[in-house]
Amino acid sequence: MARAWEADPSALFRRRLGKSAAELGQTEDQDGCPDIWELDNGDIAVIGRDLTADYESRLPADASIAADERLVVIPGVTLRAAKPGIGDG
Repeated sequence: MARAWEADPSALFRRRLGKSAAELGQTEDQDGCPDIWELDNGDIAVIGRDLTADYESRLPADASIAADERLVVIPGVTLRAAKPGIGDG
């Protein structure tokens, strides 16, 4: 069965949404830096901690994680810093 949306692995990074992890004080070095990026096809890439196993048994009834998906967690400050760069449309 075809999905309504499919991620395009050939899409390239266009721009960071918000500030870098270093600018937000969320990292001491370059490893493990939470981030949000817009891709050149308009999709969004989120870099965060993979907590799929921790949350999959506690998902709300109307949420699910497919076998090829992961639940990632990022600091709230990372998303709030991205807000000005995310359109309202």
